[in-house]
Amino acid sequence: MERVKVTPARPPVAAERPQVLEAHGDRRVDPYYWLRDKTNPDVIAYLEAENAYADTVMAEGADLEDRLYHEIVGRVQETDTSAPTLYKGWWNYTRTVEGLDYEIYCRRRGSMDAPEEVVLDGNELAVGHKYFELGYVERSPDEGLIAYAMDVDGSELHALRFRDLTTGRDRDDVIDGVYYGAAWSADSRTFFYVRPDKTMRPFQVWRHRLGTDASDDVLVSQEEDERYEVSVELSKTERYIFISTASQVSGEYRFLPSDAPDSAPVLIEPRRENVEYSVDHHDDRFLILTNDGATNFRLMAAPVTSPGRESWTEVVPERPGVRLNFTDVHRRYVVLGQRSDGLQRLEVLEFSTGDLHVVAQPDAAYTAFPGSNPDYESDVMRFFYTSLTAPWQAVDYDMTTQARTIVKEQPVRGGYNRDDYATERLWATARDGARVPISIVYKKSLLPIHGEVPAKPAEGLLLYGYGAYEHSNDPMFDPARLSLLDRGFAFAIAHVRGGGEMGREWYESGKLLRKRNTFDDFVACAEHLIAQGYTTPERLAIRGRSAGGLLIGAVLNARPELFACAVAQVPFVDALTTMLDDKLPLTVNEYDEWGDPGQVEIYAYMKGYSPYDNVREARYPALLVMGGLNDPRVSYWEPAKWVAKLRTADRGDRPIILKTQMGSGHMGPSGRYESWREEAFVMAFLIRQLGLED
Repeated sequence: MERVKVTPARPPVAAERPQVLEAHGDRRVDPYYWLRDKTNPDVIAYLEAENAYADTVMAEGADLEDRLYHEIVGRVQETDTSAPTLYKGWWNYTRTVEGLDYEIYCRRRGSMDAPEEVVLDGNELAVGHKYFELGYVERSPDEGLIAYAMDVDGSELHALRFRDLTTGRDRDDVIDGVYYGAAWSADSRTFFYVRPDKTMRPFQVWRHRLGTDASDDVLVSQEEDERYEVSVELSKTERYIFISTASQVSGEYRFLPSDAPDSAPVLIEPRRENVEYSVDHHDDRFLILTNDGATNFRLMAAPVTSPGRESWTEVVPERPGVRLNFTDVHRRYVVLGQRSDGLQRLEVLEFSTGDLHVVAQPDAAYTAFPGSNPDYESDVMRFFYTSLTAPWQAVDYDMTTQARTIVKEQPVRGGYNRDDYATERLWATARDGARVPISIVYKKSLLPIHGEVPAKPAEGLLLYGYGAYEHSNDPMFDPARLSLLDRGFAFAIAHVRGGGEMGREWYESGKLLRKRNTFDDFVACAEHLIAQGYTTPERLAIRGRSAGGLLIGAVLNARPELFACAVAQVPFVDALTTMLDDKLPLTVNEYDEWGDPGQVEIYAYMKGYSPYDNVREARYPALLVMGGLNDPRVSYWEPAKWVAKLRTADRGDRPIILKTQMGSGHMGPSGRYESWREEAFVMAFLIRQLGLED
């Protein structure tokens, strides 16, 4: 590949308007605090100037970006249909159409050969909106109605509507300001939904009766404690409605019969600090997944008539090295999601015998989780399967015979032979001796392995990380990634502490006053990949999103010389200032994850790693930072302020650019084509800033 020199234009300069921030006798001066006010025309003008600068920097690579976009689209089966699911006599599925951005929800009566009924067409709903996202689509128990919630600006505040599937027309009922979480009652005329408070914390469950005005809706449950969020869902059996209230470390459930929607919710077990549980329904009992008396969780059961903790009996005990993380209940079986040896696995319990077996999979490293079989009576589990080299599969697994049937495999147009690519699991050693797993994939012909190490470094290596909320960054296939792999890149995931890849302890050792382990682990992974010959600092790029963006910011401050290029999308980089402001979304209920800086010890610790507070004079690598103006999770000003401050401290000559989506939120562009364009933009930046060009 030809190496090219990237010569950026002159970036805009944000005005410095110092704001003194004081806490615990400590004074911080924030020169860019004013960027928080998006009603200020100067703020919008600055963001637009940054977007223009980003476009100028990227202009020389416009041809590359365009080629990458067409490569991505060229691998996608643009007109496609999902694996259909049979329920209550209807085959339900979604399909996409070439040239259209959004899914079309469809069904057929009795057979896939029957005439198609279009239930909901996202493309029609999106007309006239720059942004569009469906928060949920819920079918009524009688299959005569759907409830759907749509967000048209990325704020995650939805308008809730109801469609009559007989006429194909929406009813007059419209409810604005709705959040995620929903449940139908058995009568298919009563609907439960969730509202957030002014900080976007979901805190209320409401009941709506179809045909009545929203002003007559009934408040069913309200949570006053700002650490807790509420949600509502219907059990798989459709017999009970569950209302959950949860913080990061504890919670409780209430239930009511779905055929008695006006009844008062019944508490299952009161919340206790550091005790979590989730509930599903099976016959005459509830199944309860909990860490009560079990660090990595165990499965309990309790009678519906007496669901409290004093009636809990153990069904599956805690086991060493096995973290249970979800259940999927059927009449004769329960599917347990479990994490062991760093892999997301599926385990099946047969109720009548108590026998447990792990679902065998064809690859050594993979990801598997339950899919879309809503039929409680069925002995067949639908699950999704993927790895870094295996395209997504929808698989039907007969839990009695243990036979697996591939219902659908993600098509990759243009030809894809997974044997041309290799994936490995590597292990780095962190500063404190912890062994940190790394998943890596590359094209064999471009990164040949001789013995245990590559014959030469990859042309480029992209290292991805997250490490928060016990979220596991599992190895999954992405056809867009082939554009990097086929150019000689390797792609690696650092499974750092703070995530859930290695069990509950792995998560707990990367949060609160042990958060720095997340950053140390990532650096250790980078150093290991360099030491083993997979890459060099001049060829190493890093990427993270949201809490993963905080990770990127922290490691750039600590070791800027270790990386050539970085991408931080909607990055949580102004962590200390944000966590001190309890009026912002996701602050108080995040204390269990990051800590409450109202406490001196937490304040000092967080100040020591918060990326914005620790920008220093250094030669920073090339950096692409992306935000969303309507982002309710990581406010747009965090990336904007960070970029402005980085530019004043940077002693290097590599571009630092900010790209703000002016009409979207945390998830980026909503349409699939715009999402692919954004990915092409990111990949073009990576390729060019590493000095590589077609």
